Amino acid sequence: MGRFTSGVTVVTTVESGHVHGMTANGFLSVSLEPPLVLVSLGRASKMAALLARTGRYGVSVLSDRQQLHSVHFAGKPVPGLAPDFEFTDGLAFLPGSMARIGCDVVDTHEAGDHILYIGHVTHLAHSDGEPLVFFTGSYRALHTDIDEGFFTY
Repeated sequence: MGRFTSGVTVVTTVESGHVHGMTANGFLSVSLEPPLVLVSLGRASKMAALLARTGRYGVSVLSDRQQLHSVHFAGKPVPGLAPDFEFTDGLAFLPGSMARIGCDVVDTHEAGDHILYIGHVTHLAHSDGEPLVFFTGSYRALHTDIDEGFFTY
């Protein structure tokens, strides 16, 4: 599965006034109408237990300038990094993210050692920039110098 290029997100939830977050690349759009997304979390993860209680999550789609945030929320604290959050409707998002997606959990599905949390999108905002990309166990950059004539139809 490391041969599948993915974006990188930080999934957050707020419980008792405390923000909890984790890096996740198991994230995708499920439906446009109604607007649904999905995040796949390990059954034994702290975040899975939190979402079972809070029923809400925020997704920050990371930009190429937020690699340290990805590392930090993957459980490897970065010295000197003190993540700040923006709050919208009680959900927490990382400033500078390419997209901020707020969700209410509307369904869950057990899938092997993971749980799929389907969220109804209640908040959506985006900004310009380049995405943080993950491929074969490494962070990567997109090449934006593709010749316009490359694709043929």
